[in-house]
Amino acid sequence: MTDTRTQAHIDQILAKVHDGGRIDYDEGLLLYRYADLLDLAEAANARRQQLNPGNVVTYLIDRNINYTNVCVTDCQFCNFYALPGDDEKGYVNSKLILGNKIKEALELGATRILMQGGHNPDLPYEYYLDLVGWIHEQFPTIEINAFSPSEIQYIGEISGKSWHEVLSDLKAVGLMGLPGGGGEILDDAIRKRVSPKKIMTDDWFGVMKVAHELGLTTTTTMVIGFREELEHRMNHLQRLRDEQEDSLKRFGNAFNAFISWSVMIENTPLERSRFADEYGATSTEYLRHTAISRIFLDNIPHISASWPTQGAKVGQTALHFGCDDFGSTMIEENVVSSAGAITKVSPMMEPREIHRQIRAAGFIPAQRDTAYNILKLYETPEQEAELKSIDDVVKRAKERDNWSPVTLVD
Repeated sequence: MTDTRTQAHIDQILAKVHDGGRIDYDEGLLLYRYADLLDLAEAANARRQQLNPGNVVTYLIDRNINYTNVCVTDCQFCNFYALPGDDEKGYVNSKLILGNKIKEALELGATRILMQGGHNPDLPYEYYLDLVGWIHEQFPTIEINAFSPSEIQYIGEISGKSWHEVLSDLKAVGLMGLPGGGGEILDDAIRKRVSPKKIMTDDWFGVMKVAHELGLTTTTTMVIGFREELEHRMNHLQRLRDEQEDSLKRFGNAFNAFISWSVMIENTPLERSRFADEYGATSTEYLRHTAISRIFLDNIPHISASWPTQGAKVGQTALHFGCDDFGSTMIEENVVSSAGAITKVSPMMEPREIHRQIRAAGFIPAQRDTAYNILKLYETPEQEAELKSIDDVVKRAKERDNWSPVTLVD
């Protein structure tokens, strides 16, 4: 319950949002703490309409690919990685495996691969250039978004090259975008506790600043539920909005989307912590955070729902909390799956099911590319007959003499 004076202030802030005004840090924090959930949803949807008017919800057909799981950062929330020398769990995927994964994605209609991995000390600088160059040469129609800021920092460390040199070299051989992975909470008080060996906040934004300067497509992420305070979450959002403004002013290029989710801790050191019951976030908390993010991040054009971690129904509900995008098909997912996410059971959502979820929420589905250009608008369900399924892909793959497909759900 809030007192009359506080509620009046909240109402003023919400009215400002509905009128298209920007709110400041303290106003955002007040809304986060005390505003009614449905009032937040209404304001977030107003902001969504100011930035992306209409009734269309977009999605992307892509595949998440992990080239290696060998990593030295020992993040407290990760069960995906293997330490160097762990020949039982650790791997570096061959070009044959990666190629088959990309072929399957293309069969399903994918326009992008999102490729990330661990901080592997056994991979030289030339490995990354060769990998991206090979993919671009073999599959010129697929967009390559690869390597989080943390990976770029690590590649720079092992090679002695600057972030600008690393990203310029990768762009020259075919890299088109940098995913916003590894963001978690961009506040060093939290990062030093849960991922002390990983990239810190200033460097994360520093790498992204170079990516913006070079014209690469970028997204930004946030993970809640690390026992952080609301101030830590607002610190993340404030820094993000400030950096977005700076990149837009200096380069005319910045983050095109924001995605957040709650931390998964199954089989991780956090689950074995004495504070295990305090980690994670409820669906209501996720929706509240999504609405606040949409309201506050008024200079980031798109916000995507996170069905892989929150589930399809919560992802669908997020479309009424300011999201204008339903995310991607994934096709496979290994990182949050290993920590207990829903993708552990079903690591992909077929385009037909994405359409069903979007329509059931009252919106019109549209396939997009990474830059949020609409590739196909599906105004009527009859247009969906052309959508492919996993079964279609596997059947066509088996008909090829020269292609033994890897398992789609692996």
